[in-house]
Amino acid sequence: MPYVIAVYDVDQKRVAKMLRLFRRYLHWVQNSVFEGDLTESQLAALRTDAEKTMGDGGSVLIYRLRDERYHERIVLGTERGHRSRML
Repeated sequence: MPYVIAVYDVDQKRVAKMLRLFRRYLHWVQNSVFEGDLTESQLAALRTDAEKTMGDGGSVLIYRLRDERYHERIVLGTERGHRSRML
């Protein structure tokens, strides 16, 4: 199961839709930054949904890591998001 860090940059009118979409799949970290474990099918669904939602001129970056153990997370200042995800 890959560990994913995802970032989006979209028009202001689409920000709320993208936020809701990404929060269904990943943990919100900061503004348009999300992270978490996804199955291959969840990742494929997120990609499809994000492409439909972002519209022209928007972008999504997805960093796919092998496992959460292989990254180091350093937070400077106040952490905005939280790592728990309640559904």
